[in-house]
This record gives sequence, structure tokens and C-alpha cells, in this order.
Amino acid sequence: MRILKKILVVLAIIIAIPLIVALFVKKDYEVEREVIINKPKAEVFNYIKFIKNQDHYSKWSMMDPAMKKTYQGTDGTVGFISAWESNNKEVGAGEQEITAIKDGERIDLKLRFKVPFEAQDDAYFVTESVSENQTKVKWGFKGSFPYPMNIMGLFFDMDKAVGGDLKTGLDNLKKILENPS
Repeated sequence: MRILKKILVVLAIIIAIPLIVALFVKKDYEVEREVIINKPKAEVFNYIKFIKNQDHYSKWSMMDPAMKKTYQGTDGTVGFISAWESNNKEVGAGEQEITAIKDGERIDLKLRFKVPFEAQDDAYFVTESVSENQTKVKWGFKGSFPYPMNIMGLFFDMDKAVGGDLKTGLDNLKKILENPS
């Protein structure tokens, strides 16, 4: 009986330690990358506000050219939804919805991931004039891990995991807009 009691105490401690640690680990994360595009702000904004254009520059769209896509609403307007479904586990299934547009400046999106995991994140594009013919584009997203899953933040760096993909997409966007074929 004493051995069983000791085993239960040890198990309780093993379970409690990660739960206690998770109380002190941040839940929120934000990843953002930017690029300077040698085009006027209006031209850049009018390209990125159409979500279907992501097929040409987003790394995730390019990972599976055979992915199934469906659309609801009018692209480039609030309420437009672009859904995807892929057999590629890195792409999975989900949808993004335009939730707000500040014309010429900002586009806000809600990302809803369904496969391989369920989650919701907020994404955004921001355009800023650097000069008459140069535009800074910021692409980012933010979200949070629910307790106690936020303990994964100790082992998984969202900035490293996703930042490179955002940068690749922005570099592709720059090439498309600066060198149209």
C-alpha cells in the first residue's frame, strides 16, 4: 500500500509540474515579415486585397497545386471566404475570411484551420508608402495557444516555424509586382 501511495504521489507531481509551468508560459504569439516593393502603394494594395492572388505568391498555396479550393462572396471585399482542402499534411484544410479592409492601408483576415489541427488565427496585410514608387508590405498573423497547450511555446517557436514562409511569400509578391510577365 505504501508503494502504491508513493507511485501515485510521483505521478501527481509529474502531471502537476507541466501544468504549473504552463501557467507562466505566454499564450499569445505574433509573426510578421515585411518587404519593400518598387511599385506605388495603390497598385500593391489593389493586388493583395484579392485573396485569389495568393495562389501566385503564397508558399502555402504553391505547396499543393492540386488542392481543392472553394470561394464564397466577392473577392477583395469584407466577407469573402477562400477555403482549401489538401491531401498534403503541411497544407491541410481550412479557410480564410476577409474581416476588415481599410482601403489602401490594411486587410484583416480570420484564418480557420480544420486539418491537421483545429485553430483560429488573425492575419493581416499592411501597406505603407516609403516613397511615391515604393511600398512597404507587412504580412503577419497572431494567435494564442490555449492553456495548457501553451507549454508547447517552450519547444516550438512560431516565428521560426512560420516566418520563413511569410518571407518567401512576400519575396514572391515582390517579383510578381516588379516584373510582370
